Amino acid sequence: MNDDSKQHEHDRDDPARDWALATQSIRAGHARTHEQEHGEPIFPTSSFVYGSAAEAARKFSGEEPGNIYSRFTNPTVRNFEKRLAVMEGGERCVATSSGMAAILSTALALLAAGDEIVASRSLFGSTVSLFDKYLGKFGITTRYVELSNLEAWEAAITPRTRLLFAETPSNPLSEVVDIAALAEIAHRHGAWLAIDNCFLTPALQRPLDLGADLVIHSATKYLDGQGRAVGGAVVGPDKELEELFGVVRTCGPCMSPFNAWIFLKGLETLNLRMRAHCANAMAMAEWLEAHPAVTRVHYSGLKSHPQHDLASRQQQAYGAVLGFEVEGGREVAWSVIDATRIMSITGNLGDVKTTITHPGTTTHGRLTEEQKVSAGIAEGLVRVAVGLEDLDDLKGDLARGLDALR
Repeated sequence: MNDDSKQHEHDRDDPARDWALATQSIRAGHARTHEQEHGEPIFPTSSFVYGSAAEAARKFSGEEPGNIYSRFTNPTVRNFEKRLAVMEGGERCVATSSGMAAILSTALALLAAGDEIVASRSLFGSTVSLFDKYLGKFGITTRYVELSNLEAWEAAITPRTRLLFAETPSNPLSEVVDIAALAEIAHRHGAWLAIDNCFLTPALQRPLDLGADLVIHSATKYLDGQGRAVGGAVVGPDKELEELFGVVRTCGPCMSPFNAWIFLKGLETLNLRMRAHCANAMAMAEWLEAHPAVTRVHYSGLKSHPQHDLASRQQQAYGAVLGFEVEGGREVAWSVIDATRIMSITGNLGDVKTTITHPGTTTHGRLTEEQKVSAGIAEGLVRVAVGLEDLDDLKGDLARGLDALR
């Protein structure tokens, strides 16, 4: 057992696991140094020094816990990992350099040539490219199904299926899958279920409590909350995470200490931010649904959403990302986007600043036309990740373009 594994054996008894999430997000994971600092320190060092050759040997062999090299043992990164693991209710967390690195590391840890993935067809475009173009090179096949259709998931599974992978709610249509039911299907077939939880975070949804095996995060999004840094994380049981830790240790898709510190600061306000995001997003979705220039709004908080009841059962709220459609296709959608003066035109989300984008030519732009149609990415679709600005200002910003369509 290596030094990192020994440390995680003790984490299961962490008293922070009994605290409320608001307390965990501020207090969990910080072991004060001899300096007795109040705020979490940053350890921007590549390596660590030992008192003797014998001590170095013990730590490198795993006989004695301790830091070795910041690619895989860094105190600031470990602080972030401990805090997020507690918040998600998982035994362990492994941090990575990005959300995509988290997904890649999961695949490298759990899958081999000949294995199969079943995934929702509404995945983020880069995840589809990773599965099809890169994992496909090494003999790993992915089948895509409608996210909410449990019968389709079941039918797509074969004896070679090792992983079920889903984003719920989806980007940008806010589709939802019954996590508990999907977990039951996965486990009955001897497969793992991984849920990308970056849209809701543990403040609004805890997939492990519902039966999922792994939770994937792009920490770049709401865990940071202010668009400052790129990072990712995987939370789950020790056994699977030990192999994933080995991928990060050997292959090197690691999180930097500075970024880990930024994410720690983001976690401190996560609970408050997510509630405020959701309140703004709900009001915005209701306003858009009533606007005559909008043909459809995709937001699971609306009673008109086909999976509103399911979302209400397994989520504490509905998140901040919504999509809406206008008639006239890409040209009209672009005109609405270009008329904004407050919202940031960018493909990123999870920021206190509201962002707006055209999914068909940005986040999902690398999908084929057939894949876009299958995933419901229409040319007239606009995605808004609602931030924390004044709601009337945001409505006025969208109204500038929408009102011109009437």
